[in-house]
Amino acid sequence: MSTRFTANEAPPHKRLTLWQDIICDVYVQLDCTSDKKGSAFHGSISRAPLGRSLTSTVSSCAQRVSRTPARIARAQDESVLIALGTTGYGGVTQDGREAVIRPGQFAFYDTTRPYELQFDGDFSQRIFQVPRELINRRIRTEDLTATVFSSEHHLDKLAYDFISSISQLAGRIDDDTANRLTEQAMDLVAMAIANRLGDTRATTSHRSAMLHRLKVHIQSRLHDPELCASDAAAALGISPRYVSDLFADDATSFQRYLLAQRLERCARDLASPQLARRQIGEIAFAWGFNDLSHFGRVFRERYGQSPRDYRQSRH
Repeated sequence: MSTRFTANEAPPHKRLTLWQDIICDVYVQLDCTSDKKGSAFHGSISRAPLGRSLTSTVSSCAQRVSRTPARIARAQDESVLIALGTTGYGGVTQDGREAVIRPGQFAFYDTTRPYELQFDGDFSQRIFQVPRELINRRIRTEDLTATVFSSEHHLDKLAYDFISSISQLAGRIDDDTANRLTEQAMDLVAMAIANRLGDTRATTSHRSAMLHRLKVHIQSRLHDPELCASDAAAALGISPRYVSDLFADDATSFQRYLLAQRLERCARDLASPQLARRQIGEIAFAWGFNDLSHFGRVFRERYGQSPRDYRQSRH
């Protein structure tokens, strides 16, 4: 569900003050100044959640917005904001670079370092706010903050269009789907960044990110005895062959990784004093095993003891 914030209905002399409160609540702690006074000032934001991320549309007038070291020092969350131009234009300055974002273009800035936004007239932008680690585990971003990505480059346009499309679904889809779409959006942004840098590691970065997502998906489904490579591939929108290739990069396979994760969870529960009264079979079944003989055999191969002996030695 989308939430709308506006300063337009406030008394004219309070609009700018209210607007600063709004942008601090919606985004991060910021300072805002404007030459537009009283009823000449206007601004509104519509915001909706998209899994772990947030998408919003901001429309306002001429102003200068800054993220200062003092504001950063009091912050707890670390985000990257991807600004997509829709109408008008706006400038962004960070890390010694300046960019002007026009309709059909995007740029990003990092909330952990100072930045400044400058708008000389009426504008609107779509802002995609994501946890900083989502993009930083794919590729370094410091070299291309406050850099314009435009439709002149195919990957840039693909990333812009994809973010625009999934932003329209914000608040209307479940968190799991939203998070998967956000991960795909970050894959595209990382590829656009790597392409701009001429980074030969673009493919490697993308494969590493996809492998991470694959492992997270497996760990969330360990309890499902029917989990298989084709199901995981379908959930991530890739082929079963690609799943095999990704695990080959990690010198393992889908089945070996799945088995290792299930055994680790079983070993943890067998060693837990809080679960001492729980039957060994219950623990095995809870983590996706459906054959106790098989479980006992693979557990002994991994830990050198039967599940029962392992539990007794740990207690």
